Amino acid sequence: MAKYLVTGAAGFIGRSIAAALIARGDSVRGVDNFSTGKRENLVGLEAMEFIEGDLADLVVCDEACGGVDVIFHEAALPSVPRSVLDPIASNVACVDATVNLLWAAKEAGVRRVVYAASSSAYGDTPTLPKHELMLPNPISPYAVAKLAGEYYLRSFWRVYGLETVALRYFNVFGPYQDPTSQYSGVLAVFCRKMLAGEVPTIYGDGETSRDFTFIANTVEGNLLAAAAPGELVAGRVMNLATGVRITLNEVVEVLRGITGYAGPVNYEPERAGDIKHSLADISLAGELLGYAPAVSFEDGLRRTVEWYRSTGNSE
Repeated sequence: MAKYLVTGAAGFIGRSIAAALIARGDSVRGVDNFSTGKRENLVGLEAMEFIEGDLADLVVCDEACGGVDVIFHEAALPSVPRSVLDPIASNVACVDATVNLLWAAKEAGVRRVVYAASSSAYGDTPTLPKHELMLPNPISPYAVAKLAGEYYLRSFWRVYGLETVALRYFNVFGPYQDPTSQYSGVLAVFCRKMLAGEVPTIYGDGETSRDFTFIANTVEGNLLAAAAPGELVAGRVMNLATGVRITLNEVVEVLRGITGYAGPVNYEPERAGDIKHSLADISLAGELLGYAPAVSFEDGLRRTVEWYRSTGNSE
């Protein structure tokens, strides 16, 4: 039986991938330093072997990679605003940790690393949809750090033969996403505030658009990337999204219908490092992985709101 390592296993996406692996009976190890992950996210993952540690420490990486076949590398400091305030911490968490993990994986004989890359690599280039042949144009320190991780993955494939796949995520949302941090994803924040009857804040005019991707689609894409033939995917970068964009103003209107919120919306100036529009061309992932998003934006948003309601995370 294959053994899987999930980094950032106490975080939103890492927890979701680990749960899917456990549900199908796989052997799973997780690692997290709880810088952004939450201990309560490990509830329900008792079948997972867990290591508390920081991937910026090579000793932790060596321990985590031992006996592992496939790694899902989700650990990071996933925030553009946070990286603008503290680019050094962003670099340590997203670059240093990734290089350490790749080296440890190579030394341990790991077969494949599937990496949580970011659509922020495309920057503010006006072309839509974004496709993988476009030249990267990162703006924020976070985007630069995640792109550097992509290049390191490709290098380890070409130099050492470690199979790597980079999946560029586009605004993932869903259950277990923290709605309380100032760096939380916009949909998590909107859900919490509107369920609580509080005024949501939009930065800019609200016409900013995103290719919001429900977590179940992201998890499925990762599982497909782990199983795809190496001759097709090793060393490749692929978009992982839905191929549909929606503005923040439209998001608010959809959430009004789901949550019953009837109050106003607060508009503030745009934030440094944010991009205006994002939309993915997902045809390459469809071709190489057989990926097709199964959950629509509105269905995913309904499921997310219901989870926040049922767990008390809207309080």
